[in-house]
Amino acid sequence: MSAHEVVIVGGGLEGMSIAAALTRRGVRDVLVLERRTIGSGGTGKSSGIVRCHYGVPLLAAMAWEGVRFFEDTPGLGFRRTGYVVGVGPENEAALRANVAAQAVLGVEVSLIGHDDVHAMWPGLETKDFAAFAYEPRGGHGDAYRTCQHFAEAARRGGARILQHTPVAALVTGGDRVIGVRLADGRRVGAGTVVVAAGAWSTALVSPAGVDLPVRAIREPIVIADPGRALGEVPVFSDLVSLQYVRTEPGGRLLIGNSDLTDPEPADPDRYLNRADGPHLERAAGRFGSRFPGLPDVSFVTSYAGCYDVTPDFNPIIGPAGPDGLFVAAGFSGHGFKISPAVGRMAAEMITGAALPDFRLSRFAEGRPLTSAHPYAGAGEMR
Repeated sequence: MSAHEVVIVGGGLEGMSIAAALTRRGVRDVLVLERRTIGSGGTGKSSGIVRCHYGVPLLAAMAWEGVRFFEDTPGLGFRRTGYVVGVGPENEAALRANVAAQAVLGVEVSLIGHDDVHAMWPGLETKDFAAFAYEPRGGHGDAYRTCQHFAEAARRGGARILQHTPVAALVTGGDRVIGVRLADGRRVGAGTVVVAAGAWSTALVSPAGVDLPVRAIREPIVIADPGRALGEVPVFSDLVSLQYVRTEPGGRLLIGNSDLTDPEPADPDRYLNRADGPHLERAAGRFGSRFPGLPDVSFVTSYAGCYDVTPDFNPIIGPAGPDGLFVAAGFSGHGFKISPAVGRMAAEMITGAALPDFRLSRFAEGRPLTSAHPYAGAGEMR
C-alpha cells in the first residue's frame, strides 16, 4: 500500500485550493484523487459570483480575501463589473447593518440610491426596492479556470493529481482513518485524509461513523439573450424577487434563483440537467417584472447544478470523526468566491492551527452559524 502525508478526495475548487495551499506551507507529499476530471463536479456548474455581502463576518472576510486574489491573479476570467444587492422595506435595516459590519472588515462597500442603480443597469424596475448596497470590486469569474490554476500551483509545489481514480471507501485502523480504498481495490495510505467531494462527501464518510449533514439540492440556471447590448453591467442580486443576474462573456445574461425556502433534493449523479417548465415560467415571470425595459429578451438555454448544503447554509471545514479525517464540504453555493481562503485556512488547520467556526460539531451543539441581521425570504444564502 502506497502512503502519503495527505490524501485529498475530490479534485474540485476546494480540494485543489487545499492542495495548493498545503504545498505552499511545505507539505509536498500530497495526493489528490479525482473520480472524473479536475473541476468536473460542482465546480463546472458554478455561477462564479464574486461578492462579500454576507451576514456571517468570517464568510464576508473570506470573500474579501477572494476578491483580492481574483484581482491579483491573471488568467482566471475575473471581470470586475461591480455587485449590487437590493432589498425591500422589510430588509432595509438588515442591509444597513450588514453593510456597516462589512465595512468594519475592510470591505469596499457603500449604500447607493435608486438613481445610481438606474445609471448602472438599463431597463431595471426599482420602485419596490427600499435600499441598495454596492461593491465596486465585485463581479464574476470562471470557477473551472480557477480550479485549473490551483491544480497547476499544487503540481508545481510537488503534489500529484490522479484523475479517473474514484475512491470507494475510507480505510480505518483502530480509532483513526489511515487511508482510502480505490474503486479498483487498491489501497492508498495517508497520515491525513481530506474529503472535499462536495455532495458526494456524506456517503463517503458515513461508514467511518461520521454523520455529515450535507445534502444535494438541484438549482437550474437560465441563459437569456437580452435583445440588445447592455455593456459591462454589475452583478445584480434581487432580494425582492429572489433572483440574481449577471452578464456572460458574449453578452448574454445568466439568471439564477435566490429562493431556497423549498429546495429540491437531488441525486448528484442523476438529476435533470436543465430548467423544467415550472422553473422556466417562474424565471421568466420574475425577470420580466424586474426588467421591463428589456422587452425583447429571449431564453435560449438552461442547465442545472447541485449545491451541497448544510442546515445553516455554511460550510464544514475541519477535523471530523476519527483521527486523521478532515472534511471540507457543504459550501452551499458560496465555494467559488471563498475558495482561496478555504485553501489557506484548511492548510493551516491540517498543519496544526485551530479554527472552530466551521466545525462539524456546531450542529450537534445547537450552535449553527447564522447572520446577526438575516434577510426575510433570503436568509439561507446570506
